[in-house]
Amino acid sequence: MVKVKIYTTSYCPYCKRAKALLDKKGVIYEEIDLTDNSNFREELSSLTGGKQTVPQIFINDESIGGCTDLENLNSSGKLDEILSQQ
Repeated sequence: MVKVKIYTTSYCPYCKRAKALLDKKGVIYEEIDLTDNSNFREELSSLTGGKQTVPQIFINDESIGGCTDLENLNSSGKLDEILSQQ
């Protein structure tokens, strides 16, 4: 089973869209809510190689990007391929 982790904030509409897509696909994911973490942009930058926006989504510890990236993977059919890998 793949390991999915998503870094979010409670007020981010893109985070909600990304989680809704993952929920629709039945993906179990770990959500790290950074709403109350004032240093979250610096932490994300170190995890992603410079990206500081949320959501940031990782599949099997590999950064796939944000909501638009997730939606593009889904539209192309590649998300299902990635999620089906063991």
